[in-house]
Amino acid sequence: MVRALRTLTDLMGFSRRKITVSTAGIIPRIAELAERAPRVNLAVSLNATTESVRDRLMPVNRKYPLKKLLEACREFPLPPNRRITFEYVLLDKINDSAEDAARLVRLLKGIRSKVNLIPFNPTGETGVEGLPEAARPAESRILEFQRILHRAKIVATVRKSRGADISAACGQLRAG
Repeated sequence: MVRALRTLTDLMGFSRRKITVSTAGIIPRIAELAERAPRVNLAVSLNATTESVRDRLMPVNRKYPLKKLLEACREFPLPPNRRITFEYVLLDKINDSAEDAARLVRLLKGIRSKVNLIPFNPTGETGVEGLPEAARPAESRILEFQRILHRAKIVATVRKSRGADISAACGQLRAG
């Protein structure tokens, strides 16, 4: 990863400010990124506000738990006026409640952050083991989740979906 970033920035002239590295939460790699490729942007797929739900959605959480992941994010050196982006796929009645939004506000306290809310887009199968009930939340639940974040002064955008017709939209979860 670092070699590719160096190629993009040093050899090809891309601005580090325009590069975002996305992770599911591999904590040692976040620290390595900060050390060996400073000043690039960081995006973290969070998708849950409790260890148990994140364990179900993202098995990587069993090795790198939410609490430690957020500690690593707090330690990530951010240049002035930059934020860590947290990606959050909203799943109806799984991680989209007002309580989840309030928990997310508490979890992100002390982290300069912004949140991309990504409503789940069904593919006909969830591909998420143990979640046959996964569905897209009602628009009212999506907007209420966003309002709670906004009231806490957290920048939160709702990603508009494109590509659902070919099973290529953001918010589509599928087992590999």
